[in-house]
Amino acid sequence: MSNSNHLVVDLDLIRRLDKNGPRYTSYPTADRFADTFDAASYAHWLARREVGGISRPLSLYIHIPFCNTLCFYCACNKVITKDKSKAAVYVDYLIREMQMQASLLGDVQVVEQLHFGGGTPTFLSDEEMRRVMAAIRKNFRLIDDGEYSIEIDPRKVGMDTIALLGEEGFNRISLGVQDFDAAVQRAVNRIQSEEETLRVIQAARANGFKSVSIDLIYGLPRQTIDGFGVTLDRVIAADPDRLSIYNYAHMPTIFKPQRRINEEDLPAPEVKLDILSMAVEKLTSAGYVYIGMDHFAKPEDELAIAQRQGRLHRNFQGYSTHSDCDLVALGVSSIGKIGPTYSQNHRDLEGYYGALDQDQLPIMRGMELNADDLVRRAIIQALMCHFEIAKSSFNIGYLIDFDSYFATELEELLEYEREGLLEMDKDWIGVTPKGRMLIRNICMVFDRYLRTRTEHARYSKVI
Repeated sequence: MSNSNHLVVDLDLIRRLDKNGPRYTSYPTADRFADTFDAASYAHWLARREVGGISRPLSLYIHIPFCNTLCFYCACNKVITKDKSKAAVYVDYLIREMQMQASLLGDVQVVEQLHFGGGTPTFLSDEEMRRVMAAIRKNFRLIDDGEYSIEIDPRKVGMDTIALLGEEGFNRISLGVQDFDAAVQRAVNRIQSEEETLRVIQAARANGFKSVSIDLIYGLPRQTIDGFGVTLDRVIAADPDRLSIYNYAHMPTIFKPQRRINEEDLPAPEVKLDILSMAVEKLTSAGYVYIGMDHFAKPEDELAIAQRQGRLHRNFQGYSTHSDCDLVALGVSSIGKIGPTYSQNHRDLEGYYGALDQDQLPIMRGMELNADDLVRRAIIQALMCHFEIAKSSFNIGYLIDFDSYFATELEELLEYEREGLLEMDKDWIGVTPKGRMLIRNICMVFDRYLRTRTEHARYSKVI
């Protein structure tokens, strides 16, 4: 079985097998976290990190929750405000949390990966951004050739800020576009011209950014095949290094802003699938490689290279080339990973500030993974990143007999094999080109928690 990056979009198969399921930025998924895992549990695992002198490098995630306008489709944790003074207060608390984490971590820790997400990270003023970066450098050691990325809203950033980000060491930039079509932009309350987007891309390249990524969404209100085709042509012409095409999950009962979207304006499921099929065709024709789960990259991009070499990894920020990092997450609602644990900060500013005012880490919930969680996490990682599993590596690495341990799962996978989603033999499971779009379905077979809960409505559709 080859691990070529060929992709086949079988619309009939997708139509029949599409269902609700997790996106697997983690396993177990965040809805399994419990409030019994608290700041003390987290501190305990931080202390164990240093036992035996084996200290993994770190990945840092910084969450900036503020946006000054509301995009109706958005499901992120955010605070909508035009009051810039809120950012100054937030930065004070963010730095306080950073200092607490650094003191628990001990000697100055090496950071290989840094990601600013949101919200809108550039809601911070240039001076506030400098303060946060200075605090990071004071508390951690950023390696010279690390992966330092930031999410940008092209409508809210000046060229001086792009230059500042380059000076501060950022080398990857991710731009939200969603769709250039004016009718779609009005329907989701995000008016953004092609010109201002291209200006930011040009500024990023001029200021030494190694990678430019563009985010698009299919399935938005008023979207058509022709309209989205025009957007894709313009985006491809801008020549980004990476592209993400996300499925819009309309879940207004969970995400209040989506209640402002007129459901009658949403494309029919058939149209939505046709849009996806057209997008995949355009991107692969333009030379982009399908990485997996909505992501495409140029063949020479680090993600594509890592996938070819078997080094690709998936975490809360998406795909990554740094697989062995512990993730320290700072800011409201952010999720970290230390050893066999996950932890999440308070999801509102009141809880986040309140904990820090009491000199406590603002951890709201988390979990400690057991042996079963760890082996299943590794399998889901392998499927998500490489579309294949060598059973022997799990037998050796986790001291199990794969076939007997996963007898139930292998029985279920036979149905997907009959459908042509995967191929199996006694040593190997490989996802076929037409199974790749439905990789979440295959991963769900290995999700033990879904077996104990038949109701999947909390999750978005797979496609």
